[in-house]
Amino acid sequence: MTKKNGKKMKKSVKIILIIAIVAVVVAGVLIGLRFFLHKDSNQTQIYTVNKEVYENVIEISGTVSAAQQQTLNALGAGTVMKIYVKEGDKVKKGDILVQLDDSEEVYNLEKHDYNMATTKLNGSPRDLSLMETQRVSLVQKIADRKVVAAFDGVIVELNAVEGNSVKAGDKIGTLVNLDYLTAEVEIAETDVAKLQVGLPVILDFNASDKQGNGYVTGWPAIGELTNRGASVVKAQIRIDDYPSEILPNYSFTGKIQIEEPVETITVERYAIGYDDDGQAYVVLARGGQKINVEVEQYGREYVKVLSGLSGGEMLLQSGEIPKSGSAANRNRQGGGSMPDFGGSMPNFGGSSGSGGSGRSGGSSGGGGMPSFGGGGMPF
Repeated sequence: MTKKNGKKMKKSVKIILIIAIVAVVVAGVLIGLRFFLHKDSNQTQIYTVNKEVYENVIEISGTVSAAQQQTLNALGAGTVMKIYVKEGDKVKKGDILVQLDDSEEVYNLEKHDYNMATTKLNGSPRDLSLMETQRVSLVQKIADRKVVAAFDGVIVELNAVEGNSVKAGDKIGTLVNLDYLTAEVEIAETDVAKLQVGLPVILDFNASDKQGNGYVTGWPAIGELTNRGASVVKAQIRIDDYPSEILPNYSFTGKIQIEEPVETITVERYAIGYDDDGQAYVVLARGGQKINVEVEQYGREYVKVLSGLSGGEMLLQSGEIPKSGSAANRNRQGGGSMPDFGGSMPNFGGSSGSGGSGRSGGSSGGGGMPSFGGGGMPF
């Protein structure tokens, strides 16, 4: 009986010992976890300064045309007697480009002049007047045997061959003026009210890594219905500044600038500290340099930096982050942190398709970046 009771006592002691050990281990884990969380909450956060550019634009696309274009046509049938230019040649207004056989027209004019001389001696004033009118027509027929440049430009196409015959109306070449380029672009009906003559246009070309610059010259007072079922107005633009490799009919994408781009620098408000005199400051993560800044409210969690930073800087936490559920921290106005302004950071981002408009923004950097360990980088 005594033996049996001794065994039961030993077993009970063993169980109590195991329970005690488990309790100690659990208590140690809880204490360690609490210490870790407390330590983690005291670590310093790192924030990146954002630089955002917002644009109010109408996006466009299309193809460019020459400032002027002349299709060189034969005004009458005949043989090509002389070609004075070749493709790529620059010509002046009035230059003779191609000469057709005009021997018959010259003969008819000389014969008419002989008859006019006889009529002056023996004919009536009425006959002479009619012959003078007829002479104007004969002179024009000789002029029509020449293909002449209508403006200063460049020969971009030439199909004529000396000795070949052509018919009236045959195309024998193309002359263009490339002093500037033009384009016609579709503007959605919802954006037409934003248009103004002279608004700047920025173009990107598929055939070049350089941009072109132009401006809006006008648009009609009537809309059109596209094959997509959209109502648009076709606005005209002029491009004075463009890469030399761009030729008529080359494609482009671009934007009409309704307003000048607006650059905004923002950062989370916990990166901002305040001196006793109310001066706002930040501390650079690299080197620890303190920089005075000027800021203003930008939603609940962000401030807009008006001076002192340029964007992309990494900052240490200088303001105090309120602890969740702490009434004291919710009501605190001092302690080096910026008061809660309420609201949230506005979203200005936008997108627009061809012929559409919107406010589009790009930014560098992001919000607060925690350091290793999930709670920030200790310093």
